[in-house]
Amino acid sequence: KEKVHIKPVDMWITMLITLEDSMEIQIIVVGKLKEKYLKNGIAEYLKRMKSYVNLKIIEVKDEAATQTLSDAEIEQVNEIEGKRIIEKLPDRARVIALDLKGKQLSSEAFSEEINETMTYGTSQIAFIIGGSHGLSPEVLQKTHLKISFGSMTYPHQLMRLILVEQIYRAFKIMRNEPYHK
Repeated sequence: KEKVHIKPVDMWITMLITLEDSMEIQIIVVGKLKEKYLKNGIAEYLKRMKSYVNLKIIEVKDEAATQTLSDAEIEQVNEIEGKRIIEKLPDRARVIALDLKGKQLSSEAFSEEINETMTYGTSQIAFIIGGSHGLSPEVLQKTHLKISFGSMTYPHQLMRLILVEQIYRAFKIMRNEPYHK
């Protein structure tokens, strides 16, 4: 009988593909997405990612709030929305919240974070995008990592598209495929 030798690179690619097939990413967001151009952009990246990961976007109801809320009212809105978010969190997922005070990562470091989780952690990642007033302390306590896409303010609905694109970019980087430059 002839022995078959598997090259380490081939073994790594097979392992990576197997891990990606079982990988699930959820993006838990507050509020419904209304803008068609954002829906179209997200749909395009979801289509591109089908061969990399099972990605789902879960929307939770946002609380009706005016622009001029007191601090106590903002806290109450965040608490209600936070309970809705926590109900949707998978039990064993690595939870990553988008937060202005979070750690800023390069695209390569973000890719490494996802890769490390897939390889040594869990097969589930849950990203959280809060409503217009941010996230409750209860939600932030449940997170394993808080990340920020910079100190600029973005509409939270636009952040969905930005996050989905960065997840797609992360998988392209992991596979060393052209795109991320």
